Amino acid sequence: MKILHVITSLYTGGAEKLMVDLLPRMQKKGHQVELCIFNGIRTPFFVQLESSGIKIHWFHKGGSVYNPLNVYRLWRLMCKGWDIVHTHNTAPQLFAAFGGVLCSVVLVTTEHNTSNRRRNWKWYAWFDRWMFRQYKEVICISDQAEINHRNHMGDNKNVCTIYNGIDYHKYANAVPVEDIRSLGGKIITNVAGFRYQKDQPTLIKAMKYLPDTYHLCLVGDGERRAEFEALIKEYRLEQRVHLSGLRSDVPEILAASDYIVMCSHFEGLSLSSLEGMASGKPFLADDVDGLREIVKGNGVLFGYKDAEGFADAVLKLDNDTAYRERIVKQCQAKAIRYDISVMTEKYLDVYKKLLG
Repeated sequence: MKILHVITSLYTGGAEKLMVDLLPRMQKKGHQVELCIFNGIRTPFFVQLESSGIKIHWFHKGGSVYNPLNVYRLWRLMCKGWDIVHTHNTAPQLFAAFGGVLCSVVLVTTEHNTSNRRRNWKWYAWFDRWMFRQYKEVICISDQAEINHRNHMGDNKNVCTIYNGIDYHKYANAVPVEDIRSLGGKIITNVAGFRYQKDQPTLIKAMKYLPDTYHLCLVGDGERRAEFEALIKEYRLEQRVHLSGLRSDVPEILAASDYIVMCSHFEGLSLSSLEGMASGKPFLADDVDGLREIVKGNGVLFGYKDAEGFADAVLKLDNDTAYRERIVKQCQAKAIRYDISVMTEKYLDVYKKLLG
């Protein structure tokens, strides 16, 4: 099959990480797989994909991914004989739907979250319905994501759930990286883009309730960086909260950490969370849609926006070795069920079904 995936960029994020893990595996199974990104700024994910032999098409460096010219650029690319065009994120979903009107190609999309801001715009609902009708299959990454999508769009037959997958052994067997370990004390790590879906401010505030020997590493970057820097300065945490930027050695960073945390307003099926659960370190998350489903009964849940509750949960783990070891075992047992090889086969099965 000739397959084109389309995403806005290759900055830090679950959908972006999925491209890094999924596309080379599809290619190794004998398919022609290429990627289109709107924002072509080179990131660690860009370099990883390029080095694995995936051809990357990009439209511009920087600027808005909603540039109307991207509709024309994507349409031209879509008309080059693809069997499947598979979109991720809002702008590619919308622009590929426009392009599909003038181009005979099978469209597939993945809904990566349980919610999004568009669903709060009642005036936009008819547009969403039109857009999703252009797709032969809508893949949701968790049961809750499918339930919420159906509640918003109606009970369509072309919706299914395929759980996200991770390279489990890559995270379970990683060797600690020295620059993180050298911070000393106890290291809490969060891997997430600096965008409004995520809730790093709660983690920063939580450091006020933890002893000075605890450090917080925020791995990622994005539009809220200046906001986080101001909050760190306000709480005088410059020596304890570290903005580590975009990194390609995330498995090694997790291996060097003592605790892994995800804190969001909502999630789909968080790849970063599954990777954290695979790492052999205790995993904590706030009690929201998309995190609750995989963490409850495995890792440790704390209240939404509850900075003090998060700090208390960390201290409880620190003070009870048996409890901490039990959490680690439960997390790894959960994470190994989401190995990416299973997801790859299910995606390819969807494509084959649609192509008859």
